[in-house]
Amino acid sequence: MKKTLSRWAVTAGVIVTVVAPLASTAAAVVVTPPTGRTGSLTQVGPIAEHGFPAWYRDSNGLRLEACTTLDDPLCATLPDEVPDPDAPVSYPDNFPGEFFYQLAGAELTLTNGADVSVGMDLEGAWAAEEVRPGDQMVFGRIRIRLDANPGDRFLVTHPYGIDDVVADDRGRVRMTEDIGTTPGAFGQAMTSRVGPFLKWDPAVAPAAPAGYTGDPGTDHRVVGSPYNTNFVRVEQLDPATGAVTAQLGFTDLFSVQGRYATNSGVDVQQATYTTSGSDGSGVIEVYATSEPGQSIEVTGNAQLGFRTTRMRGSNGSYYARLPLTGPLPSGAAIEVVNSGDRPVAKKTEKVIDVVRVTSALYDSQARTLAVSAVSSDSDHTPPVLTVTGFGPLTGAPFTGVDAPPHTVTVTSSAGGSMTAPITGTGPVFGPAVPVAAAVADRNAVAGQTVRLVGTGSTGVIDTWSWTQTSGPSVALTGASTPTATFVPTQPGDYTFRLTVSGPGGAGEPATVTVTVGGAAPALANAGPDQTVVRGRTVTLDGTASTGAESYAWRQISGPAVTLAGATTGKPSFVYPNQALPASPGPNPAYVFDNNPVVLELEVRNAAGAGTARVTVRPQAETLTGLAVRYRTGNNEWRISGTSSLLAGQRVTAVLGSTLTGRVIGTPVTVDAAGAFSIRVTGPNPGTVRTISLVTSTGAQTLGFAVNVTN
Repeated sequence: MKKTLSRWAVTAGVIVTVVAPLASTAAAVVVTPPTGRTGSLTQVGPIAEHGFPAWYRDSNGLRLEACTTLDDPLCATLPDEVPDPDAPVSYPDNFPGEFFYQLAGAELTLTNGADVSVGMDLEGAWAAEEVRPGDQMVFGRIRIRLDANPGDRFLVTHPYGIDDVVADDRGRVRMTEDIGTTPGAFGQAMTSRVGPFLKWDPAVAPAAPAGYTGDPGTDHRVVGSPYNTNFVRVEQLDPATGAVTAQLGFTDLFSVQGRYATNSGVDVQQATYTTSGSDGSGVIEVYATSEPGQSIEVTGNAQLGFRTTRMRGSNGSYYARLPLTGPLPSGAAIEVVNSGDRPVAKKTEKVIDVVRVTSALYDSQARTLAVSAVSSDSDHTPPVLTVTGFGPLTGAPFTGVDAPPHTVTVTSSAGGSMTAPITGTGPVFGPAVPVAAAVADRNAVAGQTVRLVGTGSTGVIDTWSWTQTSGPSVALTGASTPTATFVPTQPGDYTFRLTVSGPGGAGEPATVTVTVGGAAPALANAGPDQTVVRGRTVTLDGTASTGAESYAWRQISGPAVTLAGATTGKPSFVYPNQALPASPGPNPAYVFDNNPVVLELEVRNAAGAGTARVTVRPQAETLTGLAVRYRTGNNEWRISGTSSLLAGQRVTAVLGSTLTGRVIGTPVTVDAAGAFSIRVTGPNPGTVRTISLVTSTGAQTLGFAVNVTN
């Protein structure tokens, strides 16, 4: 069957969905084949006059060119892709919106009657879907189309790999993978899965038409798969385990379209001039690339003073040195052609000077950047040389440069440029003088330990020194460390000074004054009440308590928890998940407990103790969109819904209007969108016509009606 060209929207980037075990989500995952890849696309050809690569080469040495014309039935674009299908294709006025270097695909009907199509193309298109210079892009596309039952899962093996796909809630597989959709980044397509090119198997008659990979109007066996899987095979998978349950279809017949490149094209890397005479005469040097052994020429230019000249080539690189008989005209350009191509490939390149940076010196002490550079246009009117980001070269250094770039780029008004590294001079840098910062505990009370903290100091610090400058005399502990302590014996103001020093010298001291109050019993503050998701860590905070010398936390009520750091200001615990009814049930002793956890903090000092309580509640959760169906014909349950809480929690369904009955299946996990689905065989509900649901994060729905059908 003939592969049909059709227009498909392209999304920039890579289009691939991710497998999920739910029937409501279409999904696809690329599976690593069991054997290593043995080929790919390897080279992008020169850019043709239409702005796309003239050809792509694969690891088998095959080069395919763009099928952009309407008059070649073996390598054509669609008539509706060009503005005027009755006129010859031309760029940019009458050029196709999309075309192909390779257009390959297979179609087959599965044993269940479903139709499958697999496309494997190397496509040229426009980023904005209209012909606009600069928007050219080439991408490799893998596309799979298949109709099935919602949630059905398949393994599709094709010449370029294996895909694990799942039908969406409308029973469709619509997988598309496009790689290379960045305009102008033509090498990205070589990272796609497309490649090497597919062509008719030469061992199977008839042979492919000369000059083509095949006839797209005739299905044929092919070669070229990098995994030696020159076929399409569709296998049914178990949705849960991924195990293969049946082979549904197989074909080794493909429609392929591709034309071997007869032209090689040409790219011009650079065209430069150098003057050597007072009259502006000199030489022009041209550098180009193409396939080895090509007839690459520089077209004669009477204005510049040379005749058509063949370039000298070696291994695909080409060079010519041409005379310049007088001053270079403004905007002068040369034309390079591949005279062996039909039509002749042509490239025009502006002639520019050669810039050479002779020195780029940065003086760290004077903060100056001195740049020297020369142009190859030395005898004609000298071009202006400019350092990017700094300004024109005047012979004087640039001043006030605190931090230079690692390179400088010098550009010429004649078009040339050069980037060179910077060399630095001057004294080396050392650490800066450190800066002291001092703070102290608030709400200090006589008879209790007070901390002096200098850890906010900055810089490289070798020594710390705390000294008291005023207030009742106290003994400092840790006076030569970042954090010192003292115990005041009476109320009053106490002032301390912190001095720090390092390799950069001694910094300015910082002072801190502590106002100490009279002794008072400790006052507890257990922090604000909290609401958390069950199963997650809760951190309590009693550090706002005043006068506390010790902390003691205990649980008052709620689901039992284990406190870590119960004698610290900030203990933590994991809010336990709601226990779920055990399968298969019934569970007459099951208890649903979604009560909050209440804890009490006791703080003490020498003057007395204080207590405070904090309540930690579970995050509220509701179950909506519930659908419950039981099919008597096959004893099958189908239960689905959505949770208001996105926490990856588990859901259990129980037969009846309480949570003590028989469990339906096993717990399932809520997905990233909050949805869950239970699809199991049994148990038979008998005369019971309700179910109840419970989640590990504390939601419950009791007595939901069952829709019983055949």
